[in-house]
Amino acid sequence: MLERTSDLHDDKAATGAAATPSAAGAAAGMPFDLAAPADIATNRKNMALLVQLRWIAVIGQIATIGFVQFWMGVALPLLPLAAVISGLVALNVVSLLWLRYRADINNRELLVALALDVAALTALLYLSGGATNPFTSLYLLQVTLGAVLLDAPSTWSLVALVCMNFAWLTSYYRPLELPQQGFADAFNLYIAGTFIGLVLDAVLLVVFMTRINRNLRDRDLRLAALRQHAAEQDHIVRIGLLASGAAHELGTPLASLSVILGDWRRMPALASDPEMSQDLGEMEISVQRCKSIVTGILLSAGEARGEGSSPTTVTAFLTALVEEWRTTRPSATLYFRNACGADLAIVSDIALKQAIFNVLDNAAEVSRDWIELTAERNADTLVLSVTDRGPGFSREMLAHIGKPYQSTKGSPGSGLGLFLVVNVVRKLGGVVTARNRPDIGAAVRLELPLSTLAIGDHLDG
Repeated sequence: MLERTSDLHDDKAATGAAATPSAAGAAAGMPFDLAAPADIATNRKNMALLVQLRWIAVIGQIATIGFVQFWMGVALPLLPLAAVISGLVALNVVSLLWLRYRADINNRELLVALALDVAALTALLYLSGGATNPFTSLYLLQVTLGAVLLDAPSTWSLVALVCMNFAWLTSYYRPLELPQQGFADAFNLYIAGTFIGLVLDAVLLVVFMTRINRNLRDRDLRLAALRQHAAEQDHIVRIGLLASGAAHELGTPLASLSVILGDWRRMPALASDPEMSQDLGEMEISVQRCKSIVTGILLSAGEARGEGSSPTTVTAFLTALVEEWRTTRPSATLYFRNACGADLAIVSDIALKQAIFNVLDNAAEVSRDWIELTAERNADTLVLSVTDRGPGFSREMLAHIGKPYQSTKGSPGSGLGLFLVVNVVRKLGGVVTARNRPDIGAAVRLELPLSTLAIGDHLDG
């Protein structure tokens, strides 16, 4: 499936870039099942923020009740108030367990959590003066959070609930009996309480709205990355269909050429000419190479990855790969250094082989006299590095490593080589990075987790 495009190198620059999945948005659409995980993760974070806000409310309520009861001397129904606060504590404990063991949090559950907070606030206000309590302004905190966290119908439901509760508190509540000494001016006391409630509203809104907005920005970045990934996958599918169709079309003429070359080799006039025999041999090798590439394209475009896979080891896989590449490209000089240490049984994946071939082909395009392939093992990661002595990457190329059609050749279809390499390696859970070497040339690094290649669960030699 990987085309032999040689589009990696441009003018030399001294920077490096990693070809990891981009968080930039894409114009392509995204299926609903890709957006759902990002929304669920954001809802979980927002539910955790509501739990934190509830803890702050519990602490603030206890402090306020203690201040009013013991410093101001206002008689409060401590046992009912303690029961409401205990209910909030129990709700928080249940919410924490819920967050730990429940995989998804949806809009309805956020609405239920906010509605319970409104009910608890209403109960506390009922026990401490009802609508005459200046802390009724805290209702606005719940409404604002609902407007940010919930969809429109749920938000209006919360608004209706708050309005009904406030209207109920205007008629049904337990009056506060203020002491006669020290609080003769009830209006000034109400203004002071309103000021404190406003400050609490403002501070909590700034703190929690900032954190909620950060969660929403993180969600948008995840959604953008998912859209980008979906667009790339769609691009790869279309390339695979084109490659598969081209491979089928090329099969017939390649078979005809193979038959004709075999007939020519058996002709006495041609067989007796050493120079012609050598040319025929090279032509047959080239035809066989083309047939092998066509077969690889068809296997890579197949549904089952196992169709093109076979058991091998890291050393055997890389050694056979290097030998095949040297045979088909005799004019290039490739040095291979195996520093993997103990050998490991892996699955030989034809898509990975094609990806490594692509990187080597790109290096050979600009540095035919010297190319080095180094294989190392870093913990449970196989690291393959391809270095050359070419002109290196331009800054623009480094900034768009792994993007389709990033090439300076200007020919139609160029710029897909590294794009397909990045996606093959990413499918295996790895990452591709590219950089310019300090002196001359460039280096492309493929990091592959051995857990996706190894046979069995053990990564020991």
